[in-house]
Amino acid sequence: MVRVRNAVASRRRRKRLLKRAKGFFGDRKNHVRLSSDAVMKALAFSTAHRRKKKGDFRRLWIIRIGIAAKSQGISYSKFINGLMKVGCRINRKMLSDMAIQDPKGFAVVADTAKQAHAS
Repeated sequence: MVRVRNAVASRRRRKRLLKRAKGFFGDRKNHVRLSSDAVMKALAFSTAHRRKKKGDFRRLWIIRIGIAAKSQGISYSKFINGLMKVGCRINRKMLSDMAIQDPKGFAVVADTAKQAHAS
């Protein structure tokens, strides 16, 4: 009976692992055992950080809206409260983009929010 070693599949598995570890530092890029741990950890972090990125962007948009609202003479919380009272459904991403790209349009929205918050 001929001995079967499964060399092709093993090599393919290791090559796939080392390809994923490309760009890693030190022995983590070219030693199978260390690469395995490093790749598993990297995949776990990438999943968690995809979720985290959404919060980071929301935080950035809120900061931008807050600065633009302050320049119009209204605080962020009063601005958002005014928009909620009016029933304005523009999300924070669009408001942030508007504050940067179209300051005049943002000023109109801010005035609307001011009037709604005052009443």
